[in-house]
Amino acid sequence: MVKLHSAHKLRPLALLLPLVLNACSTAPNPQDYAPHAVNVGEFVSLVDGQESVQPLPNDWWQLYHDPRLNQLVTQALSANNDLRVAEANLRRAQAVLKQSKSDRLPSTNLSGGASYGDAEPTVTDEQWTESTGLSVAWEADFWGRISQAIDAANADVAAEQAARDLVRVTVAAQTTRAYLNLCAYGNQLQVVQDSLANSLQQRDIVTAQWQAGKVTESALASAESVVETVKSQLPMAQAAKQNALFELAALLGVTPAEAPANLQDCRLPPSVSLALPVGDGSELLRRRPDLRQAEQALAADIARVGVATADLYPRITLGASANYLHNDVIKGSDSFSYGIGPLISWNFPNTSAARARLTQAKAQADASVASFDAQVLNALKEVEQALTSLNAVTELQQALARAEQQANRAYTLDKARFDVGAIAHVQLLVSQRNMLDSRAANAESQVALTNAQVDLFKALGGGWQPISSASIDSAKAD
Repeated sequence: MVKLHSAHKLRPLALLLPLVLNACSTAPNPQDYAPHAVNVGEFVSLVDGQESVQPLPNDWWQLYHDPRLNQLVTQALSANNDLRVAEANLRRAQAVLKQSKSDRLPSTNLSGGASYGDAEPTVTDEQWTESTGLSVAWEADFWGRISQAIDAANADVAAEQAARDLVRVTVAAQTTRAYLNLCAYGNQLQVVQDSLANSLQQRDIVTAQWQAGKVTESALASAESVVETVKSQLPMAQAAKQNALFELAALLGVTPAEAPANLQDCRLPPSVSLALPVGDGSELLRRRPDLRQAEQALAADIARVGVATADLYPRITLGASANYLHNDVIKGSDSFSYGIGPLISWNFPNTSAARARLTQAKAQADASVASFDAQVLNALKEVEQALTSLNAVTELQQALARAEQQANRAYTLDKARFDVGAIAHVQLLVSQRNMLDSRAANAESQVALTNAQVDLFKALGGGWQPISSASIDSAKAD
């Protein structure tokens, strides 16, 4: 009889056996969410002599060989506020992952209490009653709901790491841009000041000639016009340089009043003396943080499809509990009870909500696939556009540099002829204006060139790797 009674009590456990034996993973097939294959190789916009297929160095800003720039980027990467936000987001994702992993462990609940009073109507004496309890529950992850939730959380952490790396790319690029612009605007301001000095000197000469009756008043007015035209360029040139300094201060995590004052003497942006190393498309797809972020977001969404699928099946929890009760007055009131067994929880037959969540998860995964494909194409497009723009700006700057050289030569020759009376002042004035305009245009092209270079480096996605201690020590030493 005892054996039959025990078999009867264990029958519910036996009913679970088919479920356990037939349990299978609900993880979706990754091929159902595979991104489009992309054939990549060398970039089509490469120009021999200007770019090379050599791999992009991690610390690409060191190609400028400027110790101050190296130090500024190092400082920005350690103090920038946007990076602090990215680091906090990463820590939050890591905490979510830790929470997801805790679902693999049994959940425990310990309770205890004591009360004083006359709980029993037949007992006139007041008494103490103590009770304690302990319960343990563990979910058997037969369908992989917990493991896939952990996979999703792991992918979320990797996505936040890539997001942090993307901020590093942006900070490094913007810091380099701000410094190069500061120097380029310094060069532009110096050109304006030199042009003003030249125009003032020419005006003084014309003034003396007008007083001597050698030139007309119209020539004097023309010389004054040149002076005022050059003067009008000074405020904007000064403002552009100051704004670049303020931009740099924000990237360094300091107020405008705390901006590095020793950068005001930069008068010419540093240049890269070799062909820019850009690598190829395959390296780009492996390196760009935004692509890694999209890839990990896709992995997380695929895992969540499995989580939503597992919700269609019952959850089986193995639990155990023990309770103890003691009363001071009632003799023999001490009691101890325990229980152990499985618990099945299943939203059935109404699975409409679970199926709706599954449809949402699948749609999100489809959207992530499309987003990843779009970002791959966008990354390749950005690099090709940056290369095209850089090549065009480089040719423009070289042409303007030659134009400035010839305009300076023409003005020097015309000035010598004017001094001996061989040409009229009108001809010298035209030559002077051409020289001043060519100087201003060449200085402006320097700003465009530095921005085009930084745009290319940013599009290539370099600079997110942690700076080596050797690089930091070198920057500090410089």
